[in-house]
Amino acid sequence: MADRGTGVSLDYIAKHAGVSKGGLLHHFPNREALIVALVDDAQQQLRDSVLQHLDLTENRPGKLLRAYVRAMTSGAEATLQYFTAAPSWAGIYQIPKVSEITTADTRWWNENLAADGLSPDRILVVRRAAEGLAAAVAYGDEPPAAAEHARALLLHLADNGGLDDFPESIWGGPAPTPAPVSP
Repeated sequence: MADRGTGVSLDYIAKHAGVSKGGLLHHFPNREALIVALVDDAQQQLRDSVLQHLDLTENRPGKLLRAYVRAMTSGAEATLQYFTAAPSWAGIYQIPKVSEITTADTRWWNENLAADGLSPDRILVVRRAAEGLAAAVAYGDEPPAAAEHARALLLHLADNGGLDDFPESIWGGPAPTPAPVSP
């Protein structure tokens, strides 16, 4: 589905999954049930990836947010799939069960990040910047040096640091130049 979108035939999915269409329909009675299961799995894989990046030795505010930044900027398969498959999933949020899953997932992130001990504004900016960076990396729009610099900056911000005290010297000077925008 990531390659062909939600309009892909069940025959195609079954063939590429190495099962019969009947076998696929045994587990998923229709396309909608399959889409719901895929969305639920993608959400869970992303959450698992973040929790794997959680450093339990960091006993200070922002622990979960830093894990979120690490996971989003790790180049892990779960993160890449989460962002690169999104455009081909047009219309899935019209499915009530998908909407329920994504609403519950958003609520989980909002509640757990809010309990992390940082200000809501800091959480909002760092979280959404990490997602934007992950998407830019997934699409090849950010050079590795700039992505590493941005990751370090986001981790610094998630550790209650500020822009004015970010040690540029760790990069040997100012931030790397972002990728040029093509016409």
